[in-house]
Amino acid sequence: MTAGGAREPRVTKRRAETRGRLLDAALEVFARDGFGRATVDKVCAHAGYTRGAFYSNFASLDELFLAMWEQRSTAQIAEARQVFEAGGVPAVTDVDDVVDQVLRVVPMDEEWYRVSAEFTAHALRTPGLREVIAGRERAIAASFLPFLLALLERIGRIVPDPDALGQALIAVHDGTAAQCFTEPGDPVVWQRRAELFARVVTAYSTESKD
Repeated sequence: MTAGGAREPRVTKRRAETRGRLLDAALEVFARDGFGRATVDKVCAHAGYTRGAFYSNFASLDELFLAMWEQRSTAQIAEARQVFEAGGVPAVTDVDDVVDQVLRVVPMDEEWYRVSAEFTAHALRTPGLREVIAGRERAIAASFLPFLLALLERIGRIVPDPDALGQALIAVHDGTAAQCFTEPGDPVVWQRRAELFARVVTAYSTESKD
């Protein structure tokens, strides 16, 4: 029920399938043409739907992209949580081990990076979208932090300011991802990415006094 007492529209199986196909088509169109050159008509044509089907599910391409981001981040968070809760993480002995395990569950998807980077640039020019993007990134960082903090606890380290560490790690991830995708065949670039993560984690954590 909504606040006014009206019943919320039921999400039917058919509607869910339509949304799923539109989301899948949008990712391909955004990756192929760029977010700035994508249109509702292109997404509809790729998905095999009419504009009416699009607008019965999304108010705009912005809303569709945010739904896509929510879908992907939720899946990534669930996967990381499942790995940790299932006890699939091997023993760790130092910060390098911790970073190695965290990076194993942090996806590196060049197609998604290109699309999300373009949308972030668009959001910076669009009133109202900046805080939406910032909030989404904070939520992603907050979801991964318990996983990281638990691993650090295993090696006797604590993090006085988890929010600051989360923000720093997002900055490291976004910056080094661009470098890695620019030189995907250079192992040195990927190794330096891991080393930078380790330095940041070390800087934002301290040895436990227990």
